[in-house]
Order: sequence, then C-alpha cells, then structure tokens
Amino acid sequence: MKIGISLSGGGARGIAHIGVLRALLENGIYPDIIAGTSAGSIIGALYAAGKSPDEMLDFVKDSSIWKVFRVGLPNKGLASLIYLQERLADAIEEDSFETLQRRLFIAITNLMTGKLEIISEGELYKTVMASSAIPLVFQPIKIGENLYVDGGALENMPVKPLLGLSDAIIGVNVMPNVPVEEKEVNSMLGIATRCFEMAIWANTRPNLKRCNVIVEPTKVRNYNIFQFNKYQELHDIGYEAAKLAMPDIKAKLSDQIPST
Repeated sequence: MKIGISLSGGGARGIAHIGVLRALLENGIYPDIIAGTSAGSIIGALYAAGKSPDEMLDFVKDSSIWKVFRVGLPNKGLASLIYLQERLADAIEEDSFETLQRRLFIAITNLMTGKLEIISEGELYKTVMASSAIPLVFQPIKIGENLYVDGGALENMPVKPLLGLSDAIIGVNVMPNVPVEEKEVNSMLGIATRCFEMAIWANTRPNLKRCNVIVEPTKVRNYNIFQFNKYQELHDIGYEAAKLAMPDIKAKLSDQIPST
C-alpha cells in the first residue's frame, strides 16, 4: 500500500509536521510519497532524505531565525534565504531530488507567469528555497529565466501530484481556518494577517477534499509564522493532534487496502 502525505506551508507552524510524522512512524505508518509547500517542503525534503523525527527537530533547533535575516535588506528591503540553503546542504548531502530515498514533490509559484509549478526533479535546495520565499519577506529565487516565490501563494497544501501514485493520502494542514475574536482584527496588522490566512485557507480547501484523512493541529493558531524558538511546543502540538486522530487515520487507511 502506497501512502502519500501532503505537508502544508505555515512558517514556524510547519514544525508541527515533525510531530505528526513522529506519531505516524510510531504507529507503523510510513508515508512513501511526499508533497509539500514552504515549511512543508523543508520538512518533506528532510523526511524524503531519510531523516528521523529527532534529526528533523535538531535541524530546527540548530537553525537561527536571526541568521535567516542576516543577509537582509540588500534587495528592496527583502531578506535572503542563503542561510536556508546552507542548512539544507549540511543536512542533505546531495542537491538532487533523484538521490532522495522517497519521492518528493514541491510546489512553487512562478512570479513571471503567475502559475503554480510542481517540481520533482533537478536541484533540490533552490526549489525548497523558492517554495519557502514568503512574498514581501524574502527575495524571490531565480531558477532558469524565472523568479519564484512561496508555493503557498497559489497552493498551500499540494495534493494533485499524489493522486494516482498513492492508495491513500494524508493531508496535514498547519494553517487551519479557525474563528478569531474581534480583538485580533482591530488593527491594520491584525486585518492583514487575517486576510492572509483566509487567502491561504481558500486555496487549501479544495485539496482537503482530495485527502482520505486530514490532520489539523488547530493549536498552532496560537503561534505566529516566525516563532521558530517555540519548536518543542509546535512539535508537541503536531504529535498530540496526530495521536488523537490516529484511530480515524488507521480506520480510513484500512478502508483503502485493496481486497485480495
């Protein structure tokens, strides 16, 4: 049985993916094919490279959000993602999709054409960087003749590349649509943040319907997308959410096992 898993974008909230994967592995569920956007592409690349949950968590612990921005402000106020490239090179020996242990698909947004592209071959580091380039925060990444930004601009939880290749698909959405209180949207920043989240939810909703089972760690809503220093809490939220969903996950995966 081939299990596909889609890991959504969500900045620091994406650390919850590590906890979800830990719970799945502990229960004998080993996703074979991965699709990811932004933070989901980073965790997806590490998992596809054969890294354990502990190694993935160490990757986050050993990374510094301040270094992410250290090369910032040279290009119209946008920060560089060179540090992410360095960290990926430290963790994953070869810069190639083809050398990964599991098949990986990454969503990126082409700024020039305005279209989504799903990449599954060629340069790995630059593709992950492009998928993680949050618009208006990080510099776009140039690949070939085009500039690319965060895949979440068009598809925050890619599922289509898993269809036809997987017997069952698990979707992990760390940008859930959770109602907010009035005090959270009574400022320009609050309104902008909420509109950003709603736009992400709008492009995620169709793909939720394509999954056999969904894991949504709703408590990540209490953390902003740059709180990487809360890595243990975010990991634990993902772990607990997956554990609570495990009976449903096992039941729905069992339903997809072909009869013999």
